Amino acid sequence: MAFSCYEYSSRNQFVAGLRKDWLICLKKSYGQQKSIIKLKGTIGDITFYKSKDGYLAREKGGIDASRIANDPAFVRTRENGSEFGRAGQAGKVLRNVLRLLLMSSSDSRVTSRLTQQMVKVVQPDAISVRGLRNVLDGELELLQGFEFNINGKLGSTLFIPFTAVINRGSGVISVEIPAYIPANAIAAPSGTTHFKLNMAGSEIDFENGAFQTENDSTAQIAFDGATIPAQTLTANLVANSTKPLFAVLGIEFYQEVNGQMYPLKNGAYNALSLVQISGV
Repeated sequence: MAFSCYEYSSRNQFVAGLRKDWLICLKKSYGQQKSIIKLKGTIGDITFYKSKDGYLAREKGGIDASRIANDPAFVRTRENGSEFGRAGQAGKVLRNVLRLLLMSSSDSRVTSRLTQQMVKVVQPDAISVRGLRNVLDGELELLQGFEFNINGKLGSTLFIPFTAVINRGSGVISVEIPAYIPANAIAAPSGTTHFKLNMAGSEIDFENGAFQTENDSTAQIAFDGATIPAQTLTANLVANSTKPLFAVLGIEFYQEVNGQMYPLKNGAYNALSLVQISGV
């Protein structure tokens, strides 16, 4: 991407504590600040701000918001915006449902990644008109396999042939785990001495933001060559639910030091994934 340089040469004038004769170079339209001293605020048509990617800058521009909201030429834009907002809200509800597990098993981009996937859920809705498509009339099953931590994916960490089962009639959601040897079945990060498997079963009312969820976990298990017996993690929810049902499975890694268990690398490689979904 090309660079544009903006030079301010008015003597004895200051902006955000800096003389205006500083030369500030930016990537055109949007990019990282290259000067030694980082800026925040607005200078002319350039806005300086801090984000997760560091100190950035962008040029002002775009179409007036009132025109987008009223001009017939932007009807598609309004429809897309409405559905994007609906997808974002559904993603927020799902994150709230799994908040306890996400506190130790998610990455910094999970919100945007989940919203993008929710948009794909909304788009197959063949009942609602464009602009009003929603997750309930879409395909929630498209979320199956979603990884909440891109830095520690369950699919490339856990190689146990588990079976996730959702019994809508009884309200029982379970993950059946056969016998396994941790050293052979788990790709653990360096420094791991112990691990724990977590699951959650959830019923979600996306329209009202309500939910019922139940968690289950194994004990902390030594990461070695000993055989671990088969076991089943279970969540008991309301029977005959008419709401979408979800099962998630994850793994947390620990390091034992002087008899105390510590989350390995602050949970950076803990995994959590949607392993089974039953829409309505």
